[in-house]
Amino acid sequence: MATASDEDAVARTAYAVQRHQQILLKLRAEQRVDTAELAAAFGVSGESIRKDLIHLERHGQLKRVHGGAIPADSLSFEPAVSARTEYASEKARIARAALEYLPHQGAVLIEAGSTTEKLADTFPGDRELTVFTNALPIALALVNRPLLTVFTLGGRLRSRTLAEVDEWALRSLAEMNADVAFLGTNGISIERGLTTPDAAEAQIKRAMLTSARRRVFLCDHSKINVVSTVQHAKLSNVDVLITDTGIANKDLRALRAAGVHVECV
Repeated sequence: MATASDEDAVARTAYAVQRHQQILLKLRAEQRVDTAELAAAFGVSGESIRKDLIHLERHGQLKRVHGGAIPADSLSFEPAVSARTEYASEKARIARAALEYLPHQGAVLIEAGSTTEKLADTFPGDRELTVFTNALPIALALVNRPLLTVFTLGGRLRSRTLAEVDEWALRSLAEMNADVAFLGTNGISIERGLTTPDAAEAQIKRAMLTSARRRVFLCDHSKINVVSTVQHAKLSNVDVLITDTGIANKDLRALRAAGVHVECV
């Protein structure tokens, strides 16, 4: 005869299966699920949701990332820069903090990306600087500021990110020396370093590392513990990582323990 505890275990298992189905439906519709939101929706603890996500990941049905999960085939997913509207206030804070590393004169390199575009929006107009960028939106945002001299790298223009890539851009970077490079990433993890979905952009990102004396990475907390398709930098390539206060304490400790200079704003 089944005991009450046996019946409770069966009920819990059945409820977990129902949660798994609902999680996958939500993931299919929204392309990302958040652990805290799922816990609130189902009325269970965050630990229960984490166990659900671990179970689903082991069965190849999703990929866990910091704070939630994405579809299993999303390592190469790359939204257009214009569609990256999440964490706008965090990106604005990161961009303002990055201005501390802007020299009063000299040359800077600004990579394509949604957070680096925020940097261009807040760029001061009172400094004589040479600005190199592989992003048309950034070049257009800065070109009318009279004290700036703006160069684009040239090369094939990617429609998704409006970034210039391939051989022409690589040749420009090989001849370039900047005081500071302001760079982005799609993901950063202790195990895999910094990663991005597109191989051509990864090649440009790697070349940018050698074109500047200091490398400042702008990265909101949603990119922490995310691994994308192609590695473009190691943690040792990061001189400064500016992120927001949404980063988990354990991730902040792990990055600093790995030798990364992290600023939270």
